[in-house]
Amino acid sequence: MRKFIVVILALFFVAAMVAYMCTYTVRFTEIAVLTTFGRAGDNAIKTEPGLYTKLPYPVQNVTTYDRRVRFVQTRSETQQTADARQIIVEAFATWRVKDPLKFFQRFSNAGDRAEDQFRRAEENIRDSLRSALGVTSRFRMDQLFSIDDKGSKIPELETQVLEVLRSASAGGQTTLGDLGIEAVNVGINRILLPEDTTNKTMDAMIQNRQKLVRELESQGDSRAAAIRSKAMSDAQRIQAFARRRADEIRAQGDSEARQYFEQMNESPELAVFLRNVDFIKNTLSKRTTLVLPDSLPGFDMLSLTAMDKLRAAPVGKPSSSLPADGTLKLIPSETPKAAVAEANR
Repeated sequence: MRKFIVVILALFFVAAMVAYMCTYTVRFTEIAVLTTFGRAGDNAIKTEPGLYTKLPYPVQNVTTYDRRVRFVQTRSETQQTADARQIIVEAFATWRVKDPLKFFQRFSNAGDRAEDQFRRAEENIRDSLRSALGVTSRFRMDQLFSIDDKGSKIPELETQVLEVLRSASAGGQTTLGDLGIEAVNVGINRILLPEDTTNKTMDAMIQNRQKLVRELESQGDSRAAAIRSKAMSDAQRIQAFARRRADEIRAQGDSEARQYFEQMNESPELAVFLRNVDFIKNTLSKRTTLVLPDSLPGFDMLSLTAMDKLRAAPVGKPSSSLPADGTLKLIPSETPKAAVAEANR
């Protein structure tokens, strides 16, 4: 019984070894190349995922390639722009295996493992990418670093680098397409400026800003002058209107007051008496107790002899005309003192 179990295990082990050596699998992310004695035939490419059979090594061998996109980064490269400026550009490229048969035929001498072949292919892609970055000389510095609404032309630079990379030769006259490689995308991930270029760029930026400041100051001065001119014009127009209106009001007031002055000049003492009465009425309109001498102007109306003074005062002569300067004056014929003296006599 023990011998039977040993035989079964030995047969199982042999079957497993045979299955391992005579079968291989292809994942959905891989492409396989089946070679016979190191050469790939017509049916060597396996693109569909699944389980396949093969003859044991060294008769047949399988190399699988990952067909997903891979990444290559270049080192910093000094490039010259169209306006003779030096810049340092760092770029990257994404690529994948497009034709596994061509890829195997070109890079199989790098080793049996796919990683060794990928490493050799990335060296060729990196060299081609550095060469393709020479299209930077087609662009000026202000096009790559632009503040306009159109924006920078770095995306256009990336497109042109990708076109040159796809058509560039990688060692001799062989292009990336002839190597079974497809360049998917190219990107500029960093642009540095040497110290002298940085200084020149800063000087250009300072001059540009100063020019902009001068333009803004000129526009501001022009607008300020226009505002001041309009304000002065408006002020002069308002002042002229105010003076004209004041002259009209003054003339109307003089015209309306003329008749009152003429009436007051007919009897100056009566006019003074009426003004004193108005003064007393306005002053003593409230309940107010005042102790004042009757000699104060206006309060002589409270004396006992006020009416006698009024009867004794002669009527003033009316003025026949106004003075030439337009002012009106009351000209009594005699002073109150003279009138009182005449009454006592």
